[in-house]
Amino acid sequence: MKVSDIRNYFIDELKNENFTIDKTGQKTIEVIGASFLADEPSIFGTPNQEYVDKEILWYITQSNNINDIYGDDREPPQAWKYSANKYGEINSNYGKLIYSDKYYQQYGMAVDELTQNPDSRRASMIYQRPSIWMEYDENGKNDFICTNAVTYYIRNGKLDAVVQMRSNDVVFGYKNDYAWQRYVMAMIAQDLSGGNKFYTVGTLHWQVQNLHVYERHFDLVK
Repeated sequence: MKVSDIRNYFIDELKNENFTIDKTGQKTIEVIGASFLADEPSIFGTPNQEYVDKEILWYITQSNNINDIYGDDREPPQAWKYSANKYGEINSNYGKLIYSDKYYQQYGMAVDELTQNPDSRRASMIYQRPSIWMEYDENGKNDFICTNAVTYYIRNGKLDAVVQMRSNDVVFGYKNDYAWQRYVMAMIAQDLSGGNKFYTVGTLHWQVQNLHVYERHFDLVK
């Protein structure tokens, strides 16, 4: 399946009014166990490139505070405010999860693994953690990390990746997560290239336990 297939699925689900009601009483349309090639940067809507760039830079800083996203007086996006506690703290700074000493410098570990063994199946970066059960609502947070893990493969001179997600909002979540994962793939391909080796960014596989559209975004589907 490709993004176009996922798009058509949601269009049909909305036409058929196959709704699931979430904890807030809002209608959603969903796919459980979605798996497709992420061959487009958006399923519905247009990516906000200014915001995408800001979020990636914020991830690189490894700050766990959403008030640092823009670096100015602008309010953070509503989705992040919903996830944060009253201090602006969250769990899901993806840069911190893959770059920091606290989480074992997983980015560097994955690059080293692929450098030493290009055929490896171990080049994984694990975003989720068992302790999230104790941390997701800590001090008023509502942030149960959405990405479980990403694994990277070198095949036929290209760097492929498989993203595995617990939960993914089609409209905002997918676009921003896609941009981040493409960025990380490009950085890994660059770090692996050198001497007589050159790798290009290949296929991005997207696997989601629950892929969904909220009622407030049904107009985009229509």
